[in-house]
Amino acid sequence: MRLFNPEGQMQSDAQADAKSPDLTRRQTLLVAGLALAAPGLALAQSWPSKPIRLVVPFPPGGLIDIMARLVAPKLAQELGQPVVIDNKPGAGGNLGAAEVARAPADGYALLMASPPLTISPALYASMPYKPEQIAPVGLVGRVPNVLLVNPKSGINSVADLIARAKREPARMNYASNGNGTSLHLSAELLKSSTGTFITHIPYRGAAAAVTALMAGEIDMMFENLPSVLGQIQGGAVKALAVTTRQRSKALPAVATLVELGLPDFDVSAWYGLAAPAGTPAALVASVEQALQKLMRDPEIIKAMESRGADLGFLGAAAMGSFMAADAAKWKRVAEFAKITLG
Repeated sequence: MRLFNPEGQMQSDAQADAKSPDLTRRQTLLVAGLALAAPGLALAQSWPSKPIRLVVPFPPGGLIDIMARLVAPKLAQELGQPVVIDNKPGAGGNLGAAEVARAPADGYALLMASPPLTISPALYASMPYKPEQIAPVGLVGRVPNVLLVNPKSGINSVADLIARAKREPARMNYASNGNGTSLHLSAELLKSSTGTFITHIPYRGAAAAVTALMAGEIDMMFENLPSVLGQIQGGAVKALAVTTRQRSKALPAVATLVELGLPDFDVSAWYGLAAPAGTPAALVASVEQALQKLMRDPEIIKAMESRGADLGFLGAAAMGSFMAADAAKWKRVAEFAKITLG
């Protein structure tokens, strides 16, 4: 090896070693580092060379599945390979997440990420995967939950609701689409934030819960906004507030719970992409960049906003911070409500 000193003069190996004893060591470490990085760099250069599987941890037809089917074709165009939807429902989203967690970290398995990733660790003593086995790639949007009552209930505001709950403790009830869901925990967060007690009545699915609300069988509930936008607009149910910090574009006249005096109430059905932990950073960056680009597509924007989604891209690092804060929030709520699911 020949090196050049600052004056541009050539030095022998012995001269270089004598004048800079740490230089050879640094060069050795650099060469070793490049050797270790070479497989990842080679993979990044050849990826993707086959279809990419996008695991949706819920059945076809639900909100997360719909969002995945909007994203997948555009993502395929950006990456140059088909993106194949693979529905793997079960255990509140845990089975699909576990499948991705166990998949090779080679960029060919992605997860349609959603709230169960941050809710489940707070509820389950035993899960089929560890949260650290999933790495965020990019968050693309959020769907608010909306606080609903029956229009004939006499409850016309959040203040009315809280006052009645305090005036008639343990007499009021709320519905959800099942134990441990975002809708269930949203109501428990409301209770913990307002010092009220309202009895939980879980139903088999949100549709059954909404039907019970319209029939006057229960007093209140939270629901994903897109699922009840038509009923709200038609007057079948009354929206008191949305759960995100910003008002929803789909329901701009309805205030947020933050506006109404609950500053920490920020809940949404968020969605994005995640990958197996250990996926090379170059591959994660490629998907992140493709995802960010397609979120500027007018067709995607229109399709998502028409379904009540509020778009707002977060890259892998920012998504990781968001998920950590979300997980901490649900841990507090689960401990307050003493909710465990095994």
